[in-house]
Amino acid sequence: MIQSAYIHIPFCHHICHYCDFNKVFFHNQPVDEYLDVLQMEMKNSIKKYPTSALKTIFIGGGTPTALDARQLDRLLQSIHEELKPTEQLIEFAVEANPGELTIDKLEVLKNGGVNRLSVGVQSFNDELLAKIGRVHRKEDVFRTLKLAEKAGFTNMSLDLMYGLPGQTVEDFKETLDIAFSLNVQHYSAYSLIVEPKTVFYNLMKKGRLSLPPQDEEAVMYELAMNEMEKHGFKQYEISNYAIPGYESEHNLTYWNNEYYYGFGAGSHGYVNGYRTANYGPLKKYMEHVHETGLAQMEIHEVMDNEKMEEELFLGLRKTAGVSKSKFQSKFNTELNAVFGKQIEELAAKELLLETEDSIKLSRRGKLLGNEVFQEFIGVI
Repeated sequence: MIQSAYIHIPFCHHICHYCDFNKVFFHNQPVDEYLDVLQMEMKNSIKKYPTSALKTIFIGGGTPTALDARQLDRLLQSIHEELKPTEQLIEFAVEANPGELTIDKLEVLKNGGVNRLSVGVQSFNDELLAKIGRVHRKEDVFRTLKLAEKAGFTNMSLDLMYGLPGQTVEDFKETLDIAFSLNVQHYSAYSLIVEPKTVFYNLMKKGRLSLPPQDEEAVMYELAMNEMEKHGFKQYEISNYAIPGYESEHNLTYWNNEYYYGFGAGSHGYVNGYRTANYGPLKKYMEHVHETGLAQMEIHEVMDNEKMEEELFLGLRKTAGVSKSKFQSKFNTELNAVFGKQIEELAAKELLLETEDSIKLSRRGKLLGNEVFQEFIGVI
């Protein structure tokens, strides 16, 4: 059963130097037409892939809060008309940029049923923020959170980054200290990954991007884990920490390898055994929806061997790991019968911990997560 929906808003007022998500500058874009086409796609997708009730909805980008209050209201109305959220919807989340959330926008989101905000802070060092192409400053974060509290939001997450150009361990420690002084229930802390087609990638190719050494980045990650635990935030996934009860239910859909819709330009979905990818360019996306009712550029049927591999490399991101009994129930075969050799070798290297009913990353395994995940690809 399809439990979740991801909705992509590709517009940004400013492009960050590290971002490789599907996005365009807001100015002179057909925003209202995009919202109309997005509603058409949602309507037709629900007809083709019906579901009884959604558990989570997540609006991401780009920058959803680049929309004005009227456009946000239009978007939320279309979501209610097409996705028809019920009392079974436990999480309705929106990504937000500090400084772009006015009280009008916050009230529109609150009245539209949004109950979680994910705020892209990245750092509380203004110099670093300028260096990575962010236009907000730390004071904007404080102001935004106060407005959100005034509007009645009680479930907020901050995105933080480490391993940034010129960033030191002391810089990151200061960002964490400031973060813990705020009334926030969840943090995501990601290391910088330099992706193709970004400003940072072009600078790196020219030898003009100075990043902290890997061992220093590892120190920052361990610092995040230690400080989060000290302040009562439980690590439940490699990069995510929450006060118990405030975990991201939508992201758990991905890590539990469950079905979800992907709506909007460049979005991805997983519906009824098929991975889908939408056209990214706005013109192509809108043309395809007008012509066919949907926007799917690729539809890939996931074979049983791929499903099992995905169960491992997605599930191992969670600190709870992969349940052997759930694996058995899902695939009608024992986990160790399929991946026993890999589990044994990784456990011997102290990268995996094995219990009677689960396998999970060790603390050392978390530092080398991608190497662990790689071991489960192409095995079957």
